[in-house]
Amino acid sequence: MKKHALIALALCGAVSASLAQAATGLELAKQYNCLACHSVDAKIVGPSYKQVAAKYKGQDVTAQLMQKVKAGGSGSFGAIPMSPNPQVPDADLKQLVTWILAQ
Repeated sequence: MKKHALIALALCGAVSASLAQAATGLELAKQYNCLACHSVDAKIVGPSYKQVAAKYKGQDVTAQLMQKVKAGGSGSFGAIPMSPNPQVPDADLKQLVTWILAQ
């Protein structure tokens, strides 16, 4: 019985952490105006976050995508360039990219 209670508590903690990360990621996307060109599940100007996550699934690309957001660029999802975003602090950027890749 104790074992089941501990497992349930651990699962609740994992779900809570996941929900907190999702809220934080979405809040950062709003804060840095990412949602002007992206959404979680639909292409706007740029790809949806789900498209980004699917493209890079199973790859360790956090640092690469952080640099891409900072510097901007084009070609990964078509010809429309992404504007550079050098104002986003690295800690927030890492959290944001991690959230995007988890979609």
